[in-house]
Amino acid sequence: MTERAGHIIVALTLALVTGAVTGCTKADGGTEAGRATPTAQATQATPSVRATPSPRVIPFELYTHCGIDEARIGSTYFEAETPLSDGSGNPPDGWGNPTQLGTMTLKSETEAVFTDDAGHEVKFRARPGARAFKHICA
Repeated sequence: MTERAGHIIVALTLALVTGAVTGCTKADGGTEAGRATPTAQATQATPSVRATPSPRVIPFELYTHCGIDEARIGSTYFEAETPLSDGSGNPPDGWGNPTQLGTMTLKSETEAVFTDDAGHEVKFRARPGARAFKHICA
C-alpha cells in the first residue's frame, strides 16, 4: 500500500510540474506567454488583491506608407501617442514602406505598444467609439 501511495504522489508531482512549465496554446495555433493564470478559487481567497491581466503580444504588420499614425487591432482603432513621419507624409528613415513587421503588445484594452527588431517603439491609445481610420492613405 505504501509503494502505491508513493507512485500516486510521484504521478501528481509530475503532473503539476509538467503543467507549470508548458505554455498555453491559443485556438488559432499561436502561443501565449507561459504565465500562470490564477484560478477562480485562488482569486476569491484573496479578495483584496486584484488580478492584473498580463500583456498579450501578437505578431503585427504596421501600415507605415503615410507615416506611423494609426493601427487597427481586432475591431479597435488606435492612434499613435506621437505620430511619426519624415515631414512629407512618409515613414521616417529606417522604417519599412508600406509596412513594418514587428509585434504589438496589448497592455490593456486601451493601450498598445508596437516594437520591431530594428528597435522601433510606438505607443498607441485606443480611440473610443472609432469605426474607421481618421485618414485614408493611398
